[in-house]
Amino acid sequence: MSTVCLLKSMAKKTPRPLGEEALQLIARRFAVLAEPMRLRLLHTLFPGEKNVSELVEATGGTQANISRHLQTLTEAHILKRRKEGLQVFYSIADPSIFVLCELVCGSLEKQLEKQAGIFR
Repeated sequence: MSTVCLLKSMAKKTPRPLGEEALQLIARRFAVLAEPMRLRLLHTLFPGEKNVSELVEATGGTQANISRHLQTLTEAHILKRRKEGLQVFYSIADPSIFVLCELVCGSLEKQLEKQAGIFR
């Protein structure tokens, strides 16, 4: 199923009832994603696995800062890590992140296009 089809079918769904524990888990997931550097790291990892040095170079962060964010994303089960010798490689562990990012980016794109239309 394509992302567009999946998103359309999701939009028609009635939300399921959520208990307090589920709401807490969901809030924590969004809190992890509410940090620009973590989003930058995810975007950098979309094409595939990279080691820490590559992520530092691609994002412009410091090694300590990037390592802290990678640890947070890994503990949230969004990323997975693989050690090879002295190098640590990271990749996306939760493929739903691709769908979530596509949904948010697509929504923002439509909103900005609508706003730009006001000034035409």
